[in-house]
Amino acid sequence: MLRRTIISAALIVPLFGALAACDDEPKGPAETMGEKLDDAGQSMKDTIDPPGPAEEAGREIDDALTPDSK
Repeated sequence: MLRRTIISAALIVPLFGALAACDDEPKGPAETMGEKLDDAGQSMKDTIDPPGPAEEAGREIDDALTPDSK
């Protein structure tokens, strides 16, 4: 019973986070610059430690589910 409750919570809680992250406001200059810094940092990390096939698949799924507002 406890295991079922924990598994249910682990599946439902991320959905709340995804709904809370929905934002229709346009991005400001600071947020745009922050995203560029994040992308640059990720690029440097990938150069040092290339992603495996599972990580690449996960990124493709994230990109498909994320609206492209760039």
